Amino acid sequence: MLGILSVVLLLLIGGCVCVFWAARGDAPRWARGVAKVTLLGSELARSASRSSGSRRSGGDD
Repeated sequence: MLGILSVVLLLLIGGCVCVFWAARGDAPRWARGVAKVTLLGSELARSASRSSGSRRSGGDD
């Protein structure tokens, strides 16, 4: 289990590095692709957390 979490953490860190590198403007094509996938995953996670948060808070009223 620790190995899987370590791999996921390394992928997240690598994605963040690619986003930073692509934002600077001198990244190769593969790094821009990784950055795009990382940002897309971030948006999906954000929208999923919003939708689950609205369901939870709606049941408390």
